[in-house]
Amino acid sequence: MLAAEQIEGFKVKWQGNPMLKPKIEKVVVNCCVGKSGEPLEKAMKILEELTGQKPCFRRAKKTIRDFGIRRKEPIACLITLRGEKAVEFLKRALEAVDNKIPVSSFDNFGNFAFGISEHIDIPGTKYSPELGIIGMDVCVSLCRPGYRVKYRRRARSKVGARHRVTAEEAMAFMREEFGVELTAEKREKRRGKRKG
Repeated sequence: MLAAEQIEGFKVKWQGNPMLKPKIEKVVVNCCVGKSGEPLEKAMKILEELTGQKPCFRRAKKTIRDFGIRRKEPIACLITLRGEKAVEFLKRALEAVDNKIPVSSFDNFGNFAFGISEHIDIPGTKYSPELGIIGMDVCVSLCRPGYRVKYRRRARSKVGARHRVTAEEAMAFMREEFGVELTAEKREKRRGKRKG
């Protein structure tokens, strides 16, 4: 867990150099239905209502006969949000999980993900009997100003190790900007399973 001194240290660093303060690069909302047809269409409609953007579908990579999945069959849909839309949706999505994220959800590059079991938990959404209820994964990518060197066409290069966002920095940013409470729930559950 993060100590108060660590957060203060990060705040001082960000104030001293604005190029070091992380920002939200994108928010990817993913919903896997497991089969094509009507369930996937319903999931796509729900995602479109939630985000105001049209989702794209994803196909199965291989055939799994036990689950009735054929290769190249559309089984999931996702939406990528950027800018203000990403920030607005993330605030609503965090409310659905009581503004709590497990520490184990953060990776070494400052990205994190969490799941929403029922989309009606997101504030401002109404239950529609025709569409039903779906769950979704919300994956958030953080970056710093200057990450453009990774994507530009000319003179493309890697982002240096010192300029990458660390897990601790991502936690401090989410705590300061979004008031997120960090928990150690998932790790405890995993440990319990291993012992048993």
